[in-house]
Amino acid sequence: MTYPPNAPAASAAQGTAGAPARPVSGVPAQPSAPGAVPTPAAPGAWAEGREILRRAATTEPGRLRILGAVLALLVVAFGAVTAFEVADRASYADDVVGRSQPLSADAADIYRSLADADATAASGFLAGPQESAQIRKRYTDDITTASRLLVRAAASTDADGESAREIATLSEHLPRYTGLIERARAANRQGLPLGGAYLRYANQTMTQALLPAAERLYAAETERLRQDDDEARAWPFLSLALGVLALAALVVVQRRNYAMTNRVFNRGLLAATAACVTALLWLLAGHGLARAGLNDAREHGQESLQVLNEARISSLKARANENLTVVARGAVLTEDGKQDKYEADYASSAAALTAALDDARRLADDEAGRAPLTEAAARTGEWRQRHGQARELDDAGDFTGAMNRIIGSSQSTGQSFDQVDAALGRALAHEQDEFTRAAENGRDALTGLPLGAAALGVLAAAGAVTGINRRLSEYR
Repeated sequence: MTYPPNAPAASAAQGTAGAPARPVSGVPAQPSAPGAVPTPAAPGAWAEGREILRRAATTEPGRLRILGAVLALLVVAFGAVTAFEVADRASYADDVVGRSQPLSADAADIYRSLADADATAASGFLAGPQESAQIRKRYTDDITTASRLLVRAAASTDADGESAREIATLSEHLPRYTGLIERARAANRQGLPLGGAYLRYANQTMTQALLPAAERLYAAETERLRQDDDEARAWPFLSLALGVLALAALVVVQRRNYAMTNRVFNRGLLAATAACVTALLWLLAGHGLARAGLNDAREHGQESLQVLNEARISSLKARANENLTVVARGAVLTEDGKQDKYEADYASSAAALTAALDDARRLADDEAGRAPLTEAAARTGEWRQRHGQARELDDAGDFTGAMNRIIGSSQSTGQSFDQVDAALGRALAHEQDEFTRAAENGRDALTGLPLGAAALGVLAAAGAVTGINRRLSEYR
């Protein structure tokens, strides 16, 4: 017996199966997100460069390229640094010869001219109303020389340096001093006692403002000379270290080349080595000769010049104080009130002169330098003896006799002073020639070295690259 299908049940089943699922009330459908894959960070430039070098170092051609780059960099750095350091030292050596030492000498001449002008003015005052044309001309020449040297020094010094300040002080007080001297002369020609007071005021301006400023200027320029000399003589240690390092690297690379190929020579590397050796030997020889010349200039010229300038300064101070002793006639005393100030200052300056002459004779290294110093010492002894005689006459009341012993044409202290000053001038000229000759020899030893070192550095780099490329060609 056949039964009919259960249609309602099937329909219900189909309806249930085909109906869409209803979402749960209040909960929205969530899309399914795919799994996130992290993006690797890009390597930095430094890490990438290291990786490239690491890969290159794993092959012989890569290692050769690295060695070639290192060798080229070393030899070029050696040439460049050598050129820079040697040019710097050559510049300082040129300053020693052409600027620092001439300025120091000019500063000493400024002091000498001012002090001699002061001593000459006092001598002219002692001569009375009839001042000789020779004394007047000497005073005028001294002032003109000091003014000219001040202008030249101002043009060669820094505007904000210590020397510039001292030059400004000198330029300010020099017209004041000359004005006081002219007033003293005018009063003296009229026979007025006021002339002596003006002369003392002028001397105070000279001794308290002008001469101290000139002495400080001389000290500043001498210190600059010493600094320039030290800089010129300093060894170029960085250049020497780079030269030795470049040579060591070239030797190591050539030994490596020999171990791998059994070839004794590589022409390119051998040329680079020869260029580095030439540059290093030239640097050592050139700087050694320059240093020797500058050392000779310092020991046999600069030190002697400094002592001789001190001797000349002492002699000028002694002469000025000697004249003022007679002009003041005991009106100016030392701080303790027991001695004539100018006489005490004369004695101090004369003792300093004698000591400086002894030092100068010890430093003189030949007879041409010692002969004028021996004469200066002998004339200094005569000067002190004649000064003692003049003081005895003055103390005994013989003013005319004392004045003749000081400013007379013969057998006077003025004659002795002129002889001492002339002998010191010859000694200074001799030592100046020795200094200039030795310093120029030192400076000339560096001529051509900066350019030569740079050219040899480029040549060595080209040789190193050529030698490495020759080895690389074997792998192609």
